[in-house]
Amino acid sequence: MKERNRTLLPAVLAAIILCGLGSARAQQAEPAARPKTEEAMEKQPSPYRLDFSLNELEGGKIVNTRQYSLNLNAGDANSLKIGTRVPVEAKQGEFQYIDVGTNIWARIRERSSELALEVRAEITNFAMPDQQSRGSMPLLRQLQINGSTVALLAKPLVIGIVDDPNSKRQFQLTVMVTKIR
Repeated sequence: MKERNRTLLPAVLAAIILCGLGSARAQQAEPAARPKTEEAMEKQPSPYRLDFSLNELEGGKIVNTRQYSLNLNAGDANSLKIGTRVPVEAKQGEFQYIDVGTNIWARIRERSSELALEVRAEITNFAMPDQQSRGSMPLLRQLQINGSTVALLAKPLVIGIVDDPNSKRQFQLTVMVTKIR
């Protein structure tokens, strides 16, 4: 049995070494980084800039405008958030924070020759401006505009319009999509 083991052991070691060398040669034969073909480069997601305008209208005329921009690649989502976290006393000595400001989330997808655009916008502010400095429970005004549509490059697109229930004003959210390169 010892002789058989002596004969079998070198054969097994030789097989292991040869298999290891074979796979190492196969790995070395593949290039480390393959150059991208034109077809592969075309399939990379395109970058876009989304320019948002939140217009406040009264009697059909714009009385206030806020501008927001964000960049994103096709297939990705991105968001922006601007505002203040306001402490509100929920129970005696316990505080919760409420976000007051503007939140915009957007996703753009390339489908054949179209751009599918999804937008979610939430604008929250104090119903009475002097509440921000007072310690009382704040009254907040909130509006949401969500939309899903086909975007046109370099043309303003109205995502939504909402009426302010406390006045004769309207809020209009528009977006313009621009391809970056």
